[in-house]
Amino acid sequence: MLLIRARVVLPLSQPVIPDGAVLVRGRRIAAVGRWRDLRQTASRRRTLDVGSVILLPGLVNAHCHLDYTDMAGQFPPPRLFIDWLKLITTAKGLWDLSDFAASWRHGAQMLLRTGTTTVADIEAMPELLPAAWQSTPLRVYSFIEMIGLTNRRRPEAILQEAVGRVDSLRSLGRPVGLSPHAPYTTLPELLRLNSQTASRRGWRVCTHLAESALEFEMFHQAGGEMFKWLRQSGRDMSDCGLGSPVQHLERCGLLGDNLLAAHANYLAFNDAALLGRRKVSVIHCPRCHSYFRHSPFPLRRLARAGVNVCLGTDSLASIYKSRRQVVELNMFEEMRALADRHPSISPRTILRMATLNGARALGLEGRIGELSQTAYADLVALPFAGAPRHVYDAILQHPGNVPASMINGKWALGPAQGCAGMEPT
Repeated sequence: MLLIRARVVLPLSQPVIPDGAVLVRGRRIAAVGRWRDLRQTASRRRTLDVGSVILLPGLVNAHCHLDYTDMAGQFPPPRLFIDWLKLITTAKGLWDLSDFAASWRHGAQMLLRTGTTTVADIEAMPELLPAAWQSTPLRVYSFIEMIGLTNRRRPEAILQEAVGRVDSLRSLGRPVGLSPHAPYTTLPELLRLNSQTASRRGWRVCTHLAESALEFEMFHQAGGEMFKWLRQSGRDMSDCGLGSPVQHLERCGLLGDNLLAAHANYLAFNDAALLGRRKVSVIHCPRCHSYFRHSPFPLRRLARAGVNVCLGTDSLASIYKSRRQVVELNMFEEMRALADRHPSISPRTILRMATLNGARALGLEGRIGELSQTAYADLVALPFAGAPRHVYDAILQHPGNVPASMINGKWALGPAQGCAGMEPT
């Protein structure tokens, strides 16, 4: 067992603890409290005083495409959303499996050094698994992506292949779910089959929903540039003109408490209330939102409807990068981008969106995203010399990498790598 002492411990499941400590037993947290209360048994345990830092839960990135990390800066912000879809589809066709594997590893390294301990990753190249998992200590929740744009391949065959992969990967003890790409690229029958299978097996589902104005126009009005482009591609458009993308998923039976809906940027009048009633989790990706110049994200409408809103990075293929700029997958950057665009939202609320809310979306509430008894020992340390009342502001403004990170009770970064000022006793 290891008892870790810090200037401030921020459990999130309880108030800030000045001069706090976290007791780690194996992969789990055994206790969280004040140092003076936990130190009485320290003589029987290895102790580590990490000094002037905040110990907080590892960040939960609820939506990412690690496969596309090395596409950073390749695509300038497009005029239309479908222009970007065409560009990334072409770029993917020029890569082989080794390119995607290297890109996946680079993305995982970025997340690890910037404080993420759990990532929900949309896996477009399932052939990378399970080898990619073994390249990182990150807790990876993989969602196997499916696209069924036309009837050239039966929805039952597409789903059967995905379910086979999920079954095989879950047998290794890893969390894996299904990801029908989006309503516009996945025909209604495939969406219905996803809903039935996931509900029967207790699996999570993630899909891109109402991401662009073009998608909203396509489903709501049976018109617009996306409608024309997909009709020319041979897609059956008879599911359009019947309501919003959210209402479309409701008809397909996909809205439920096991659904992670990435984006949800464009909503009809009652869509937020519907998402709230169905207990859908929505994932907001602030830097991606800015890259596409979307209309303001409906955060307040979703919050008033009781929707669980969490944060993700999306991919570096949809984050703006100037010629000399270096961009990374970084949840601190996403939190700051959200704060810039929604200044009335408190730093505490924003941090919960990047931890507790993501854990809830993944069905891992009480196990990740907080420092509490029996939770997984996933934590990060940030330098801090201020007063406890300034903890949340300090976290939001943290620049660069984190000096220490523990995942599943093992140091991924920090003392084992000779982190200055953190020596075990």
